[in-house]
Amino acid sequence: MKKTISFAVLHFGVAFTLAYLLTGELLTASLIALIEPAVNTVAFYFHDLGWHKFKPNHSLQVKTSSFAVVHFSVAFGVAYLLSGELLTGGVMAMIEPAINTVVFFFHERLWRARHSLALA
Repeated sequence: MKKTISFAVLHFGVAFTLAYLLTGELLTASLIALIEPAVNTVAFYFHDLGWHKFKPNHSLQVKTSSFAVVHFSVAFGVAYLLSGELLTGGVMAMIEPAINTVVFFFHERLWRARHSLALA
């Protein structure tokens, strides 16, 4: 649970920072940063559920690509609905998931390194 919470904090930070840089509005950036990860979490659950029911034999790469489309769609939808701007929605959809993918990679590396040190 600690790992999930620590990544959630990083995800919030990325979403908030990007949304604030795009909109210059504290409230809009906060709402985007809170709602986008929450909606993506629900979308992930249903994507995973549907995937196992309808496409169980497809590769992990296809599943990952499929969820990337979902993530981009959610990022766009939330940012656009809250900001009212196509540009903000588009930039959030293109940049936020990409940045969070890089953040996730380094978070995972640090978490594994920390865990390895604790076992030593």
